[in-house]
Amino acid sequence: MFNKVLIANRGEIACRVAATAKKIGLKTVAIFSEEDTGSKHVSLCDEAFLIESSTPVKSYLCQNEIIEIAIKSGAGAIHPGYGFLSESEMFAEIIETNKFKFIGPSSKVLNKMGDKIKAKNAMKDFGVPCIPGFDGVLPEQPDKAMLNKVNEIGYPIMLKAIHGGGGRGMMVVEKESDLANSMNIVRTEAKNAFGNGDLYFEKYFDNPRHIEIQIMSDEHGNAVHFGERDCSMQRSHQKVVEEAPAPGIPKEKREEMIEKCISFCQHIGYRNAGTLEFLYQDGEFYFIEMNTRLQVEHPVTELITGIDIVKEQIKIANNLPLSVKQEDILIKGHAIECRINAEDSQTFIPSPGKVTLWHTPGGPGVRVDSHIYTGYEVPPYYDSMIAKVITHANTRQSAITRMGIALSEMVIEGIKTNKDLQIQIMEDSAFKRGGMDIHYLEKKLKL
Repeated sequence: MFNKVLIANRGEIACRVAATAKKIGLKTVAIFSEEDTGSKHVSLCDEAFLIESSTPVKSYLCQNEIIEIAIKSGAGAIHPGYGFLSESEMFAEIIETNKFKFIGPSSKVLNKMGDKIKAKNAMKDFGVPCIPGFDGVLPEQPDKAMLNKVNEIGYPIMLKAIHGGGGRGMMVVEKESDLANSMNIVRTEAKNAFGNGDLYFEKYFDNPRHIEIQIMSDEHGNAVHFGERDCSMQRSHQKVVEEAPAPGIPKEKREEMIEKCISFCQHIGYRNAGTLEFLYQDGEFYFIEMNTRLQVEHPVTELITGIDIVKEQIKIANNLPLSVKQEDILIKGHAIECRINAEDSQTFIPSPGKVTLWHTPGGPGVRVDSHIYTGYEVPPYYDSMIAKVITHANTRQSAITRMGIALSEMVIEGIKTNKDLQIQIMEDSAFKRGGMDIHYLEKKLKL
């Protein structure tokens, strides 16, 4: 049993993990880059250690330094949050070798499911439909085998980083003349964001929805699901709005896929929180990837189930069984999450700078997860998300109405944000009907 956890991340998610860890009596350790000296997670944790690096992003990718800090601080476990090293098999293995607890799946499972090609092949073998694509690592430049597969599937295709996530390391390619240059661009982004530039590609679907299923399993053979989420409101492959449950999915289809997900996770010996992501088109599910970590959008699931997912993660890492059985998990009402980004709502250009005023909305059914405050300096080096506003109500329409009010009450001055875009989405008649595909928002914005 461990009583101190090192949080190997920054910003909002570091604050989120620290809050739950403290709530259950654990000591917390923060790491931070020089540029994050003023970040809230640094002051929220019991201890904080600076990681110096040649670049701000690499601070949170310095595996050996993180382990040294864990040893120095006496931490017994490491929570990776999301992004950075959260799905790194090597990081999990280093943690295990040094006798710490990794708050996530084992390195063995990460080897299979953190690699998107291996994950797709494993799901295919289990009888789950997958998107047609190239089932291997792409060469540095297009070769005959790759081009033959592209021609067999047909343009457009989607280039994807094998170790990517969060909408990064992805690009649509419409024709062969763009292929080589697009591969170079995506590979560079993947190396910078995830430390690995390996790529693969899939067929690009024309009007799918993005549906994901949240599972949780422990060391004692127990596995449960917490329902599904709809993350179809996207821009540039990045989620903008998420909700749970997903509107308009037939009960039989939903239950069939959920059962397959649970069985698959038990089959591979999965441990901790995980999310299986699918495209849903023409009444069928197609597996995309598994996120072997906590998701950005986990709050909508927490609000409709009443389950603290981070608390369950920590319990599982402490070799304790899940605190709930499937029959105890009841889906109540509807929840919506809006990601608030520091960016121009028209051009989507990042807007770092000083927050001169920050006022959070409140009231029944409103939750805000954020690391910013009045006077906080948003650095230009990281993802632009600075807050998440989440609302919960008895019905989807009520949750949308509540979100509109919450957004109107929220005040962020000193920087530009996408608040106006989020209000526009809440007022959109098609969004209110539900069931829009992943291309809807970009078409609406004429991007």
